[in-house]
Amino acid sequence: MRKFDTKVQYLKYKVLREVARQAWNDTLLENLISIPEIIVPGKTPTMRCCVYKERAILGEMVKLAIGGDKENPNVIEVIDIACDECPAAGYEITDSCRGCLAHRCEEVCPRGAITYDHNHTGHIDKEKCIECGKCASVCPYSAIVNRKRPCQNACKIKAIYINDENAASIDNDKCIECGACVYQCPFGAIMDKSYILDVIDMLKKSENGKNFKVYAVVAPSISSQFSYAKLGQVVSGLKKIGFHTVVEAALGADMVADAESRELAEKGFLTSSCCPAFVKYIKSAFPEMAEHISHNLSPMASISKYIKERHENAKVVFIGPCTAKKSEVKLETVKPYVDSAMTFEELQALFDSKDIDITALEEDVLNNASYYGRIFARSGGLSEAVEQGLRENGIDDFTLEACVCDGIEECRSALMKAKRNVLKANFIEGMACNGGCIGGAGCLTHGEKNKTQVDKYGREAMEKNISDAISVLK
Repeated sequence: MRKFDTKVQYLKYKVLREVARQAWNDTLLENLISIPEIIVPGKTPTMRCCVYKERAILGEMVKLAIGGDKENPNVIEVIDIACDECPAAGYEITDSCRGCLAHRCEEVCPRGAITYDHNHTGHIDKEKCIECGKCASVCPYSAIVNRKRPCQNACKIKAIYINDENAASIDNDKCIECGACVYQCPFGAIMDKSYILDVIDMLKKSENGKNFKVYAVVAPSISSQFSYAKLGQVVSGLKKIGFHTVVEAALGADMVADAESRELAEKGFLTSSCCPAFVKYIKSAFPEMAEHISHNLSPMASISKYIKERHENAKVVFIGPCTAKKSEVKLETVKPYVDSAMTFEELQALFDSKDIDITALEEDVLNNASYYGRIFARSGGLSEAVEQGLRENGIDDFTLEACVCDGIEECRSALMKAKRNVLKANFIEGMACNGGCIGGAGCLTHGEKNKTQVDKYGREAMEKNISDAISVLK
């Protein structure tokens, strides 16, 4: 039964599962130090050079599983002790160097960083190299390569750099907390903080609904996850854990599509506000464009606001694929409505921490959002929904010209053009993760099949129009 893409995800899951299990049993404090030994018993390492290093790394993962560094506002952190297997980053001259006479690489180097040994083989002085790449571009043998680390390759906004200890570090001023580095690091040296203990605490205190009721707001991308079970069984599993009600964030997406279509027609140009990583990127890298960000709350916050306004004793937990949502819930505009956020990875750990086999459960239903709200999960879905919103609101004198940005690189390109007034669009749909939310770092699985599953889930919606879906909210 395949639940995860990689063994790194599985290791992270085991840590989360054990932390959650101890928390349910009220034994976390007394067993906190021994969790690494519980996960890796005996003296045989499973993924590292020795069991002692493996347990030391697991100990750092446990710290992140219980909330991480409280002084660090970023939800993404580097585990330094685990970040020592990658080669030094930067340009290197490989064995393909033939010691040619032209020495084009030497001629173009602006810092004199390239020298030759007695065999005429080139070498790069790392102290002088500024990594401009000119040498690599002129080498006729393609013998010069840029050995960027996987985390640096994954981070398209250059928020990751290599520190003096040769470990990865994150520039919090640039980082948008999308989690791309978390998923791509092959050694599990970068991890998102977990607030799973807060969720368990809420669920325990809400037993029998005496204090409050906990609502689970699930992202529409859940339709592409937990592929070993049926979606209705996942819903039943959430209720078995202790959630009072399970609500589709897609219903909030319907609310956003309706409101955003009217806002767009009124203002003439907008950038979407659904993806917190995209919004943070605009504010940090393109502050002059911030005035164009839609004033609507995200689908998560919109439906949570609705729940809180109608149920005084409600607590809301968002469950989705996004690490950046963990920061969004702390924003002043959002924290009154959402009490915590967790990923699909963490939900799987939560199920298994209570030994709940969701495949053995009866199916429950999620049936209150429209097709358009559900397809928000994949790139292009938001624009389709906004176009539908314009139609349903009878706005015939405004034509949507959407720029659909699939991944943060496309977002950057669109924002650069908009900044220079050369973008041929009046709406920028920004999704930081490739593929949209279905490519989020907190997904159990990633891939093209996820888009197919989301579209299938959308077609199964009982409500075919946005207005029909949100009519029950009025």
